Amino acid sequence: MKRHSMALALAAAASLAQVAGASAETPYLDDRSDAAALVRSFYNAVNRREYARAWDYFGEAKPSKTFDAFAAGYEKTERVDVVTGAVAAEGAAGSAIYYVPVAISAVDAGGEAKVFAGCYRARLANPQVQGVPFRPLHLEKGSLKPADGDLADALPARCADGPEPEPRDAVLERVEAGFRAAYAQTCQTLEPDAEPDAATPEIHEIGFRYSSDGEADEERKARLFRFTCGWGAYNTNEVYYLADDIGDVSQLQFAQPELDIRYENEDDRTVRSMRIIGYTASDRAVNSFYDPATRTITTFSKWRGVGDASSSGLYLFRDGRFVLVKYEVDASYDEEINPEAVLDFDTAP
Repeated sequence: MKRHSMALALAAAASLAQVAGASAETPYLDDRSDAAALVRSFYNAVNRREYARAWDYFGEAKPSKTFDAFAAGYEKTERVDVVTGAVAAEGAAGSAIYYVPVAISAVDAGGEAKVFAGCYRARLANPQVQGVPFRPLHLEKGSLKPADGDLADALPARCADGPEPEPRDAVLERVEAGFRAAYAQTCQTLEPDAEPDAATPEIHEIGFRYSSDGEADEERKARLFRFTCGWGAYNTNEVYYLADDIGDVSQLQFAQPELDIRYENEDDRTVRSMRIIGYTASDRAVNSFYDPATRTITTFSKWRGVGDASSSGLYLFRDGRFVLVKYEVDASYDEEINPEAVLDFDTAP
């Protein structure tokens, strides 16, 4: 007779997120399509120890007096994580100048991380009037200083020596920066070779009233941000953030019952008993989607590819937050779909 814990299945689903390797294992990124991508490409070269490529992202004004001194400056750096903010631009003498707010976390071989923040300036001479040799978008200057907090907190809102950036969604930028800072090393959609829009969130607006509000009170607006994080053979995983009616942001944590599952025999086809022995929470949802009509997030985790064993949760938006109202488990590996509700507050009287 075997004893199984639901936690093992949940852990297997969570393990879908792959950790990006550092140094030469980091996928190659060389993107000069915009100034923020250029900065990320620079640090990609640093992470891959391709210092000649990093050096060449700068124009005539190099970041050090000599290339050897530049490369030596990263000798003890294991990797650099980077986030960029809202880019501002201005024209100057036939060129476009870009100002990129940046925060980085430099991690040494011992695992110690130091945060720095500041700005990079990039320049692109009008491509239509350039001759040979052509000079692509390049970095002119970078200025970073030690900073406190995590990357999202350290990221400057703008570059002090540049113009004001175009008005943007401040809440969205904060959410995106937080997602990148927290999951840069674990989400496939944030890997350097991911599709450009892979980490763009799906956004839903939710109208609601708190239970303490009156019927005459104006309806409040919350926003739900859904990021795809990673995928495996038969499961995906997603990360959610919720911004309330005043713009405060929190990351959703998905409550899940921990189960003691016992089977009649060794092949796990017939469940003898299943009971809740506690609760856990995960910062990622598996095979999830949001339904605006019912204001619910549904998760569905396959325990193996055929999907005959699985678990699913239903999370309802109520009183300004998402709560677990139903959880079903199909614990029998019998090639049949026969889930059983282990808790159900969605249909309870």
